[in-house]
Amino acid sequence: MTTKPKIEDALRAAIISQPDVILDDKDVMSALVTANEKAMGANIIDMRGIAMERLEARLDRLEDTHRSVIAAAYENLAGTNQIHRAILRMLDPTGFEDFLRDLGGEVAEILRVDLVRLVLETDHADEVPDLDQLGDILSLSEPGFIAGYLSQGRTGSTRQVTLRQIQGDPGGLYGDKDGYIRSEACLKLDFGPGRLPGMLVLGAEDPHMFGPQQGTDLLLFFAGVFERIMRRWLS
Repeated sequence: MTTKPKIEDALRAAIISQPDVILDDKDVMSALVTANEKAMGANIIDMRGIAMERLEARLDRLEDTHRSVIAAAYENLAGTNQIHRAILRMLDPTGFEDFLRDLGGEVAEILRVDLVRLVLETDHADEVPDLDQLGDILSLSEPGFIAGYLSQGRTGSTRQVTLRQIQGDPGGLYGDKDGYIRSEACLKLDFGPGRLPGMLVLGAEDPHMFGPQQGTDLLLFFAGVFERIMRRWLS
């Protein structure tokens, strides 16, 4: 008694000639394993099949982790390039007013933020020359304003970089953009001994642009460079 093959001769010949094609196809192999388990019946436990399923699940997790790591690496590289471009642009101006205009213009565009404010604390705001033309970039405030703005009434020390979502304009920094800014990065600036602190605020209409769960390494580096540039102007 002869047994007739259940698959066509052409397909059978193709499988026999190229078995690696079947072995490399995950879906086909999964279907074959499932068919084999059904053929053995419900009373037989296939330990090899269980082990294969666990290995496949572990492989899937490893692949997901690998993709996440690669995506994070590309995102970090893009962010690093962005910060470097902004710093190079800040080094170009030869005058303080040009520096501030670039800060609210090309530097803001490079950083992809909707607003930039430089806050300087001073005891002698009335003695500062007319800065009306720079009022949308530079803001002068009384001593203690920055600490209060960063803490928002909370006790404890403030970090150099604060990332958060906001509602409204609690410090009156946003001017005609009040109501549009939904997240901000606040960079606390140290200008050296004997000088009052400053703060650079990066505002975005996107509420998810800045948040406390994000890393701050690049912004810490940016703040450090900005402090050194400002010390040159303040001297």
